Amino acid sequence: MSMEIKMIGVVGAGQMGSGIAEVVLNSGIHVFMRDITQEAVEKGRKRIEADLEKRVQKGRMTSDEKETILKRLSTTTRLEELKNCDFIVEAAVENIPLKWEIFKKLDEMTRKEAILASNTSSISITRIASITQRPDRVIGMHFFNPAPVMKLIEIIRGLVTSDETFQVTKELSVKLGKTPLEASDFPGFVSSRLLFSFMNEAIFTLYEGVGKAEEIDAIMKMGANHPMGPLELADFVGLDTVLSVMSVLQEGFGDKYRPCPLLSKYVEAGYLGVKTGRGFYPYGEKR
Repeated sequence: MSMEIKMIGVVGAGQMGSGIAEVVLNSGIHVFMRDITQEAVEKGRKRIEADLEKRVQKGRMTSDEKETILKRLSTTTRLEELKNCDFIVEAAVENIPLKWEIFKKLDEMTRKEAILASNTSSISITRIASITQRPDRVIGMHFFNPAPVMKLIEIIRGLVTSDETFQVTKELSVKLGKTPLEASDFPGFVSSRLLFSFMNEAIFTLYEGVGKAEEIDAIMKMGANHPMGPLELADFVGLDTVLSVMSVLQEGFGDKYRPCPLLSKYVEAGYLGVKTGRGFYPYGEKR
């Protein structure tokens, strides 16, 4: 059986949430995007508009097409307004109590058939699903940043996720123009487990004086053909996010994933990377 998905809810209008909303809008599906404050919602909407406008400037779409796409976007600060969505993607911050609160509310107010997906990059889907009455309809749908550009969606089944939920999510991913690849429900799945360990190890090499930040990044860019060095990438991701994912990995797998003390110190100082104007590199004013 294949569900028809006419309306998708996105919880969170930040960089990931607005990016996911844009991907869904582009595929012709109506989106309800929700964030806590009107300001956050507006910022998300402006980000989508600016991105589409760039495509108009480059001749990839017409102004009319842009307007048609934007007509499919509804925004709200009330979670209840997502009650008629067929499929919901949660893209809030990596915090278990917060995700539980969102999933509990979504579970209570949406139709029983609706699928509840999380864009988490590290938290157990089984654990998120445990708060709901429909763990068989909860799944991980991990988009990559920037969502409109990156082709991958990592799909994670919780222990109880049904085959039908998995199929619907996979078909939806393809409809969104993405490549769905499956990972098992262990901390960090595949992508975050490898990528965040890589960034954390780079921070250890800096901490131990093995190389300066610029050298470490240049060596990995030139030597491994990476588009961005690991420290630059950490600044881009947000050092608070790197620390929280490392803590999830450490909790799940032990000391091999211990966050570097230098990483903790930077986070305590409020040096979180690009978003605060300073991480391993200076970026001028707060973005």
